[in-house]
Amino acid sequence: MSDPSMSRVPLYIAATSLIVLLVLAGLSTFVYIQTQSELSDLRERMTEFQSRIELIGGSGSDGIIDQKVYSLTEKSVVQILNRQMGLDGLEPAASGSGFIYDKKGNIITNNHVIEEAETIEVTFLDGETVKAVLIGTDPYSDLAVLKVETSQERLKPVTLGNSSELLVGDTIYAVGAPFGLSWSLTKGVVSQIGRTLPTSGGYSVVGVIQVDAAINPGNSGGPLLNSLAEVVGVNTAIQSETGMFSGVGFAIPADLIQKVVPSLIEKGYYDHSWVGIAGSDVNPSIAEKTDLLESRGFLVISVVEDSPADRAGIRSGNATEVVDGRNMTLGGDVITHIDNQTVRKLEDLLAYLEYSTEPGEKIILRVIRDGQILDIEVTLGVRPPPQTE
Repeated sequence: MSDPSMSRVPLYIAATSLIVLLVLAGLSTFVYIQTQSELSDLRERMTEFQSRIELIGGSGSDGIIDQKVYSLTEKSVVQILNRQMGLDGLEPAASGSGFIYDKKGNIITNNHVIEEAETIEVTFLDGETVKAVLIGTDPYSDLAVLKVETSQERLKPVTLGNSSELLVGDTIYAVGAPFGLSWSLTKGVVSQIGRTLPTSGGYSVVGVIQVDAAINPGNSGGPLLNSLAEVVGVNTAIQSETGMFSGVGFAIPADLIQKVVPSLIEKGYYDHSWVGIAGSDVNPSIAEKTDLLESRGFLVISVVEDSPADRAGIRSGNATEVVDGRNMTLGGDVITHIDNQTVRKLEDLLAYLEYSTEPGEKIILRVIRDGQILDIEVTLGVRPPPQTE
């Protein structure tokens, strides 16, 4: 008589084999689908890579290069609509541009484009419009990050460049939606670097790029590109008496984007280093009044109570005198160096704090006090939120 358990073994083997075959078949289909998707993505990347190689090689006329820069970027640029509550419900309140940062759906734009928005809409090149979620904002750098849910095929991230490599005279491009005219390309040159741009809260963005490419309302938040189609800045403002472009535009540098944006994605905010002083650049009149040998440095007029500067013993002004026809508080420390870097004016101090430090780090401020040179260690704090009226 046969053992029943032995007769079941072939059945188990057959059933197991069938399951394995089905699993393998499913895996092969999945792998095929994945491979096809990756192959398509690879082809697209190779085409983009070839275009970038041609740009690096400088092949083609200026017109051809312009076209390649645009074709490499157009699918990465989006139009942004800020809707706020009005008399008739949600109404368009502001519009601007933005660009895709990564394949996760994160989009970079200006903070002022989406400020006070009830809802935010993002439109892609193919006309698809989706609602966006606000992930993080930083009014001090005028940057914001949005996130959208859409197909991977629609998410074409930009390539970030190095803004510190820009030189005056370099060719640059701006892509955006001036006056709602979407995906417009303008071209110009870097007019100057290291500008200072005032923002809300009484602070300023330092290291800003000045350009002469036409930037108008609606360009805000769009990318500033170099000749390799790399993003070297975020178009943010113009200087004009009429509100229209007059040859002077500004962009937040990519080096600041690379510092701020990861924090906005992770935490929703960015901590800027803070010392807690206010004052004035030293000019010849101040130098004469304070017996300084050179008219450079930053005169401390006031120190915020319990700020890093206050705790470190930085001295504020203590005597009022008339300088250049106006009252000024003198007698405070004159900052001449920060970590052995020369401070000629406030912008030098701010730029070093912004690009070379983090809150919690220690810096050395070299100051002139009553004719003596002192080195004072300061532990940096976090810049307070902007003051609201």
